[in-house]
Amino acid sequence: MCSNTDIELPGEVLKHIEIAEKFLVEGRELIDKDPVQASEKLYKAAEETIKALATALNLPEARRAIESGGWWSKLLEKAIQSVAKALGVKEFILWWDVAFKLHVKGFHEAKLSSEDVKERYEYIEAMVNLAKRISQKQ
Repeated sequence: MCSNTDIELPGEVLKHIEIAEKFLVEGRELIDKDPVQASEKLYKAAEETIKALATALNLPEARRAIESGGWWSKLLEKAIQSVAKALGVKEFILWWDVAFKLHVKGFHEAKLSSEDVKERYEYIEAMVNLAKRISQKQ
């Protein structure tokens, strides 16, 4: 686990957390009305959470994203593993797997029902809450 002194919280981190919270709320509100859009909003919440934590932890993946002008799938995947290791939260990888399923099966393939999305919501919420807790310790 990283100590609080290892974590920096520039405005970029807080921006990603705010966006993640916004997508989390929007996704929750859409679950019963439109599970396809809810799936994508929840995935985006998870993606923004990864960006926030990688940046807060000053991980090499965040620096590479900044240097290259953005994030891409492989870089996000590496960041997820690095975040899980840095925080000592192995479940983080599983939470990301849930988010990715929402993205692929829920959004792209439109194969998840409202109930399916509802069952997965708590994992995305856990990701966002973890990022919020880390940012509030600063």
